[in-house]
Amino acid sequence: MVTLDIFSDPVCPWCMIGKAHLDRALERIGDHPFRIEWHPFQLNPDLPKTGADRRDYLEAKFGGQMAAAKAYLSVQQAAEAAGVEFNIERIERQPNTLDAHRLIHWAGLEGAQTPVVSGLFRAYFRDGRDIGQAEVLADIAADAGMDRDVVLRLLASDADRDDIAARDMDARQKGVRAVPTFLIARHYVVSGAQPPELWEKVAGDIAAQAKQG
Repeated sequence: MVTLDIFSDPVCPWCMIGKAHLDRALERIGDHPFRIEWHPFQLNPDLPKTGADRRDYLEAKFGGQMAAAKAYLSVQQAAEAAGVEFNIERIERQPNTLDAHRLIHWAGLEGAQTPVVSGLFRAYFRDGRDIGQAEVLADIAADAGMDRDVVLRLLASDADRDDIAARDMDARQKGVRAVPTFLIARHYVVSGAQPPELWEKVAGDIAAQAKQG
């Protein structure tokens, strides 16, 4: 198996699209060579813990909803092409994602990282839920087979806050500037929402190298 480290943020639409492309490729490949690990990168680490009003956030980032709509047009088109639901009009809050990243970390300890990441993307981009809220995160955890009550207790504590912040900073210091960023075999870096064909080629190259070895 080859480790595929993925740096992403649950509020990054290109991360959701990139995951959809990767999922499609892995379905085609079948017995793929990747061991996937998800890593934290906050696009908006300075947001308050309770997040921000989505309208206010878009006003500050793009100069208004019309400008934001234009900016998100290509995202909407890419999401449709990738076969994922993207309902930006349902989003009312721009969340701080530190707690979401804590959940992803805990999910990794239980072998449930990818289901939790999928649940976060669906909750935010499809359903417009506030993934900065503990109850929402606990629901997502439970859907992925985790203990809801345990997750709520952890979220109410400071468990792993400093660790997640340190890992985020470490990624930035090592050159991660945008997400999604993929690190293949702890050596090769690929950035952006790559098409399924790229992942099929990478998997094929890995299989060929394994046969030669």
